[in-house]
Amino acid sequence: MANTYTQITIQIVFAVKGKGNYINKKNLNELYRYMTGIIQNKKNKLLAINGVPNHIHILVGLDPSMALSNLVRDIKNNSSNFISEKKWVPGKFQWQEGFGAFSYARSQRSDVINYIENQENHHKSRSFKEEYLLMLQKFDIEYDDKYLFEFYEDDF
Repeated sequence: MANTYTQITIQIVFAVKGKGNYINKKNLNELYRYMTGIIQNKKNKLLAINGVPNHIHILVGLDPSMALSNLVRDIKNNSSNFISEKKWVPGKFQWQEGFGAFSYARSQRSDVINYIENQENHHKSRSFKEEYLLMLQKFDIEYDDKYLFEFYEDDF
């Protein structure tokens, strides 16, 4: 789109469906490379991607012509198939329904990138449930407990 200039920075968070479907740490980097390709092929800019075996954080510069829900749908659908084809988990892999999305100013990018890059350290002292609920509260997002992710005790 000519004469369109944007800076739309979004952190996306989504979770694995089923404790038995945790992604082995040794496979995470390959998964991140695959997801990076999806994001870039959709003309978005990947700023950071990381997570732990039960959930993923992605920071993107969102292309203004792309609906966020479509981008997340494509990342989740394609990566689910990729994980299943690689047989990294028994049976068919799935992500949980839904996602969290949080917007940031350009001045906050380096802090968010640092946060995402240090996921493993964060989860030594805070569970995914604690982390996610704090994010919802920080952004003043109203939620219904019955529509939150299923949270499993982190034992990885």
